[in-house]
Amino acid sequence: MENLLVITAVGKDRPGIVDQLSMTILDNGCNINDSRMTVLGGEFAIILLISAKWNALAKLENQLPALGDRLELNITAKRTEESPQNDKLLSYSIDVVSMDHPGIVYQIANFFSSRKINIRELNTNGYAAAHTGTPMFTMAMLINIPADIRIAALREEFLEFCDNLNMDAVLEPSKL
Repeated sequence: MENLLVITAVGKDRPGIVDQLSMTILDNGCNINDSRMTVLGGEFAIILLISAKWNALAKLENQLPALGDRLELNITAKRTEESPQNDKLLSYSIDVVSMDHPGIVYQIANFFSSRKINIRELNTNGYAAAHTGTPMFTMAMLINIPADIRIAALREEFLEFCDNLNMDAVLEPSKL
């Protein structure tokens, strides 16, 4: 039976971090099932879902403190289990673009949480608008909508919410 471990690591960005992490995982007989990696400011951040037999995961867990010291990373690990599949959830993607200002993530997260809609993934980015240099904000989300919610009504409500906040948004079925 496969066991699961979530590993997070943060540290100063430099070449070779992914190479060293993935080599250690492989050398311990473990597999990377899912991962997210990015550079934020000058820091590298990674989150990995690892699978293996319990003894291989235990061996990997024991090596993580030394690996963190060697790579100058803050590494944490937590055992987890498979995410339950729910056929009563519909996966939708959302894209938002607006002029940047504080509170955008909170406002959108609050809109969905108040309707008991779970955010599965959320990515944001800032950039300067062409020609004007205006600070802009983009957000891409993946949400799970309970099947008993009327999508057309939710879409209309969300787009009106975004219009009131001067944000352009799209809510459509996820292709993933």
